[in-house]
Amino acid sequence: MMIVFTILTYFLYLFSKKVYGKIAVPIFHPLLLAPILLIVLITIMHVSANQYLEDAKWLSHMLGPATIAFAVPIYKHFSIIKKYMVTILISITTGTLVAIFSTYLLSKLIHLNSDFLISILPRSITTPIAIEVSKEIGGLPTLTTVFVIITGVMGGVVGPAVLKWLSIKTPIAKGLALGMGAHGVGTNKAMEYGKQEEVFSSIAMIFAAFITLGWGTLFILFI
Repeated sequence: MMIVFTILTYFLYLFSKKVYGKIAVPIFHPLLLAPILLIVLITIMHVSANQYLEDAKWLSHMLGPATIAFAVPIYKHFSIIKKYMVTILISITTGTLVAIFSTYLLSKLIHLNSDFLISILPRSITTPIAIEVSKEIGGLPTLTTVFVIITGVMGGVVGPAVLKWLSIKTPIAKGLALGMGAHGVGTNKAMEYGKQEEVFSSIAMIFAAFITLGWGTLFILFI
């Protein structure tokens, strides 16, 4: 059955990309539409979520190498990174704090329990790293993945409009904002602007992961 679910997932994603290309509204984003279609199909086929995840698990494993591949543009533009290292660290550290505290305050506002809160704390970092961070701080990786996708899609859709509204034009600012606010989806969007935007978005995504792990581990002591 593994090959069936793998092919099914692949073609549903391609279909979702074509739909989003013609109707560019958030609900039709491939990272939202493809999972929704998958849920409908495996429900009709009476296949459990655990069975699907087990049979197509290697697709999830590919997220790791895909994330590591971001090291290539970083290596090629390392001289620029060194020049702006202080700016990068201050920006990403501030961004991770805003992400964590906004998540905490919203969770308290709607009265979420502590297990749910811990699971969504790493929502602002890329999926493969967010899953490991969630495990490290005692969260539920599956729940974390859902909120990472939602955060990424919304950031990727809203981010460019915010950049335009705030008249943010420099490559470093665009890249860091998209990488911090929308991680993988944001980095994909940054590629449309240029190479430097892509590099700084990749940096933001990776730095945010490590900094969030530190903040998240410290923060849960007070929850």
